[in-house]
Amino acid sequence: MGNFSPDPDHATASRLRWRCRRGMRELDALLERWLAERWPGADASDRANFERLLESEDDQLWDWCMGRSRPDDPNLAAMVDQVVEPAATRDRDGLGG
Repeated sequence: MGNFSPDPDHATASRLRWRCRRGMRELDALLERWLAERWPGADASDRANFERLLESEDDQLWDWCMGRSRPDDPNLAAMVDQVVEPAATRDRDGLGG
């Protein structure tokens, strides 16, 4: 038998990819993009805050991402900012979609 050693980070990212699927295409895209682009270089604190963000109810998470309300927890608010920032930049620059 070979020395197969599963990559725990890959397993975690795969698990989180499923948790990013919320049933709302726009929200899925925001969360999955952060996971793909930011997770690999994220520090332990950002990773923990992203996982905490995924524990939120879909409607609350959507309101936060749309700027209708803000999380009381400043760490979650900062994570929401990270999640929505790329989309806001593209929309501002006329690159949406």
